[in-house]
Amino acid sequence: MGLAGLSVTSLSLLTSCSKDNEDSLYIDDESSTDTTSESDTGSTTNDTTSGDCEVTPSETEGPFPTHDPEDLERVDIVGDRTGIDLDMNITIRNVNDSCNALEGALVDVWHCDKDGNYSEYGGSGMQSTNYTNTSFLRGRQISNSSGTVEFATIFPGWYNGRSTHIHVHIYDADGNSLLVTQIAFPEGENSAVVRVNAATEYGYTKGMSGYTYHSQDNVFSDGVDEELANVGGSISEGFTLTHDIYVRA
Repeated sequence: MGLAGLSVTSLSLLTSCSKDNEDSLYIDDESSTDTTSESDTGSTTNDTTSGDCEVTPSETEGPFPTHDPEDLERVDIVGDRTGIDLDMNITIRNVNDSCNALEGALVDVWHCDKDGNYSEYGGSGMQSTNYTNTSFLRGRQISNSSGTVEFATIFPGWYNGRSTHIHVHIYDADGNSLLVTQIAFPEGENSAVVRVNAATEYGYTKGMSGYTYHSQDNVFSDGVDEELANVGGSISEGFTLTHDIYVRA
């Protein structure tokens, strides 16, 4: 992996601040010595090769949006959490510019830890554990000339009512909100989600019993085709997520 060691110097100029495809299978051979990441076969993403150029669906921001995202300019968002490595590569594209890459977008991301907990929240309701004084698994970056931001994190866990997901809020360079959306993960018998949640040696103890699949998810039940990421890698080496998000800027 290795994104955690990247410099965030380029972020210092920041001045202002955010559906069911269970047939997408993941093929992985843990015994292979080939370090090339394999992607979830059958998964679809909203990228320029599809011929589509439409704004990615918007989704709810909460219930756990970042309180002060402008204070979290960083590549490594792991904090004090443990789990299986996940490198995120998100590319922002502008529908008003023939879906070319959008440079200078402010991109906030946040997700739960392996146990389903969010930082900055807790103590009652959906999350009994109190993490109000921490800010793990949250971060912001500015998209580069290729429209891309990269984050080093861990593979998210899950909680009741939701499938595995990542929240994203995108702003223009002036801090105006362009899109609030979420990233979905491929599902299926041999998917990364299934294998990660069986990796008890890495602390993922929930398994898939009671897991909410996309078709029953209260956000993704209307379809995930435009929000479904490509996920490649392995339990031992970690995973890489790639995804294009389309905005109107």
